[in-house]
Amino acid sequence: MLETQITTKFRIYRSAKEVFEAIVDPEKIGNFWFSSSSERWEEGKMITLRYEEYDAEGIINVIEIDRNKKIVFKWGAEHDNETIVTITINELEKMNTIIEISESGFKEEDPEVVNMMTDQKGGWVYMLSCLKSYLENDVKNLRASLVH
Repeated sequence: MLETQITTKFRIYRSAKEVFEAIVDPEKIGNFWFSSSSERWEEGKMITLRYEEYDAEGIINVIEIDRNKKIVFKWGAEHDNETIVTITINELEKMNTIIEISESGFKEEDPEVVNMMTDQKGGWVYMLSCLKSYLENDVKNLRASLVH
């Protein structure tokens, strides 16, 4: 049986609150991840995320929010490959936080499942690299700079 969950962890030298706010605040998310978020991420909301550079849009369904600690959402339903993303934020001490992203629900029977999981893992590593650069060094020009 194939394990159909991927996990990526990073240490970010900022508070858990700063890490959390960078993700849920539509004014901040454009500095490192999507170009825009339709509104603040809150439990039970459907959020539209845009990548202007790729002329792409997706909708997430926010399932759970535990302020400064955890964000859970579903995405991919519009492409019939819905997965669940769990972002866990663990502040070890002031200005020292571990962020962990797990994505599960990949369809084991899909012949492209390994490629999809590999692509998603690479995407999360890249997103967390951009988040770290933004929060620690105010770098705002890494987002969407990958060329396919």
